[in-house]
Formats: sequence, C-alpha cells, structure tokens
Amino acid sequence: MSKLSKQDKIDIYNNWKHYHKSLSQLGREYRVRPDNLYYLIRLIDLHGLEILNKSYSSYSVEFKKTAIKRILINDEPANQVSLDLGLPSSGMIYNWLRKYKEDGYNVINHKKGRPHHEKQRPTNQRTTKTSKRLKTRESQAYCRKRICKKIERLSFQKKKPKAPEIAQVVTELRQELHVTVNFILNVINSNPDLPHLSKSNYYYVLKQNDKDSKNHQIMKRIKEIFEEHKHRYGYRRITAQLHIEGIKINHKKVKRLMKKMHLFGIAIRRRKRYSSYRGTVGEIKPNLICRNFLAILPDRKWYSDITEFHLNGEKLYLSPIMDGCTHEIISYTLSRRPVLEQVMTMLDLAYKAHPALNGLIFHTDQGWQYQHSTFQKWLTDHGIEQSMSRKGNSLDDGLMEGFFGILKREMWYGFEKNFKNLDELEDAIKEYIYYYNNFRIKSSIKNHTPIQYRNMVLNQTV
Repeated sequence: MSKLSKQDKIDIYNNWKHYHKSLSQLGREYRVRPDNLYYLIRLIDLHGLEILNKSYSSYSVEFKKTAIKRILINDEPANQVSLDLGLPSSGMIYNWLRKYKEDGYNVINHKKGRPHHEKQRPTNQRTTKTSKRLKTRESQAYCRKRICKKIERLSFQKKKPKAPEIAQVVTELRQELHVTVNFILNVINSNPDLPHLSKSNYYYVLKQNDKDSKNHQIMKRIKEIFEEHKHRYGYRRITAQLHIEGIKINHKKVKRLMKKMHLFGIAIRRRKRYSSYRGTVGEIKPNLICRNFLAILPDRKWYSDITEFHLNGEKLYLSPIMDGCTHEIISYTLSRRPVLEQVMTMLDLAYKAHPALNGLIFHTDQGWQYQHSTFQKWLTDHGIEQSMSRKGNSLDDGLMEGFFGILKREMWYGFEKNFKNLDELEDAIKEYIYYYNNFRIKSSIKNHTPIQYRNMVLNQTV
C-alpha cells in the first residue's frame, strides 16, 4: 500500500463506491493485492477520507497493550481491531503481536536510530563477528524475499512488464532496502519466473527524460473531459473533443496518457433486449429501409422501438424516435406498462416539434403497437410512409438498437444500485437523453452532437 499516493487511494475508493469497479479490476490497474484494497476501502468507509490526512505517528506502550488485549483476551478479530483504531494497514497489529510474543509477552517500544558509541563496543569480538554474520544472512534473506515479492506484482497484469516499469520498482527497492543495484538485479535475473533486466538497460532507462514532462496541461484537460462525461468517453472520443478545442494530438498519444493516468472507460456489458413482437395483428408493411439507415437531410427517415428496464421487481418502458440523419432523439415517452397510448403520445410530441413530415419514412419492428390500426391511421393522416423490419431480424432496426446499447451501457448496466425506485430511474433517463442530444459527440456525424449536426445540415441547405 505504500506505493499508492493519497490521490490514488481516493480514486480507488471512488471507483469502487460510485462506479462499482471490482477489487480484482482495481488491483490490476494499480498493481496492488485485492485484500489490501479491501482493507483500505473498509478503513475509509469507517473513518471517512479524513483518515488519509493522518500522518505517521508513534504509538505508545499503553496503546499497543490495549490493542493486543482486545485480540488475545477479548477474542476480537485482528483486522477489525486494526480498523477501529484507524491503523494505516493491518500488518502493523500483526507485527505488534509477533514482537509481543518474542519479547516474553511484554510490549517494548524499540528506540529508533543508532545506539550510543559506547554501547557499540563489543565485549567479545568472536561472538560479535558471529552474530553480525548471522544478522547479515538474515537481512539478505529478507531482502531477497522482498525483492521477489515486489517484482512478482508486475506479473499481475496480462502483458509482460516493460523495462521502465521494472526499473521503477528496482529504484524503489534501492531506497527501501538500502542495497546495491547489482544485488537487486542478481536476485531478479537468477529467478527464471521473474522478468529480467540488465544493468546497462536499467541505467539507460534512468537517463531517459520523462517524455510526458511537457504534457501536464494536456493530461489535465484529458482528465477534465473524462470526468465531465462521467467516464463515458474513451480515448477516441476524447481525441475528437480535443481537436474541436483546437488541440492537435494523435489518438495513440491520448490512449497512452489515459493509461498512464489510470483513466478507463465504462466496460461494455450486453444484456438481453426487450422484444415487443406478439405475432401478426394487422397488415404487415414492407421493409423500405433495407438497412440503409442514413438520410441526407433531417426528418426523412425516423426509427422507433421499445426497450424495458427491470428495477426492484418493477418494469419501465422507454419508447423513443431517432432521426436517421442527425441521430437525434426527436421525442420519447416513459411508461410503467407497454400500452398503445405511450406510442401515440410519442408521435404527438414528435409532430409538435417537427410538423413538416410529408414523405417521411417511419421504420419500426413488427411490434403489436406498430401494427395497430390507430397507429397506422395516424401515420397515413400525416403523410408518413410506414416501414417494418422482417420478422425476427433485429438488425433491420439496427440504428435504434445501437442507441439502446449506448444508453444502457453508459447509464444503466452496472449502475442499477444507484436507483432506489422507478422515479429516480426516469429522471436519469431524461437527463441522459438531454446529454446525448446536446453534449455527446459522435464520430458518425463528424464529431458533432446530434443538435449541432442538425443545425449544420440545415444551414448548408439554406
């Protein structure tokens, strides 16, 4: 845990608490054992983030006696006692127990620093040389064990560790153990299970200048964009946003900097989608789109479908309309039941915002709502031509399905526990659709937001 900075610990806690990242995933990202992360998270949960401001302090004999008594006499778990006392790691209390038993069940505060010169004078030179030899062997064995353990941590990640990563750990070991570079490298290179590093390569890495020393401002801006969009942007979309702001940078560099700062986007998770098909209820319409989803102008091709959300045994249904040119959500409705009224209200809202609909193609799947005579009559009365996907071919409505995948990946999958009831979920969906239309850039519409792209297309046609 010592190699983690205060900011690293705060980021780990926030990623676990708010973004529901697992301890194993965080352990791989920060190269720390998951059990140590578990202790850190429990410590912050119990004492708050203020516990990280606590500087190193020397603990009195009485303090140690009380802690040891709770474990040995009251049979309290050592980890729980350590957490209650706010110790930075559970290893401290185990060291106290070990020394307590070694010193004849007495708590002794060992003074730090070198003893006085008079006390160093040996009474028997032969005994002193033997004891020094034994201590040297013990210290070397400890150093070897520590070196192997720390280098093994680099193997937690899937890829083979590179020379700069190994060199950084070697430097940390030099400062921690006060041993030579030769000693550390000999231990590493003599073990076939550890990644090897030559002495010349180690010093070559040290002499290299940090190539990111001039990238502090750009790294700061990348992190700001990442946080502004709630970890929904990957390196490609962040690169596009930087280009919009006039910053010339390659996407590979953005990817490398994000990896260095441990900025990882939301993982892709796929769930089974809601299917509204209930058999043939009315006249089936032809497929006029044939998977040619894009339109040159707005309000020429619209797409719609219904998806459902399950929360605490209840269901919420979302029915939106998407434009094939701008990818904008034209209108949408939310309902606790998949009823015809939900779809008809969605059409009325769309017509109020976009009344010029003559020649529009409205494409859906073969859901019973879209086969209903009331729905079909409304389209006919407004000069709209109806198109339907083939039975069992969800890809025929791929543009709408793609939006559902984006929405659920970025605000639903993995975040279900954030919503106490359907009212909170409704508010979150409304907030996300507003964000999607006005702030989320898409590469398929030239790195514009849907509203920006609509305005740009309409201005060009004037």
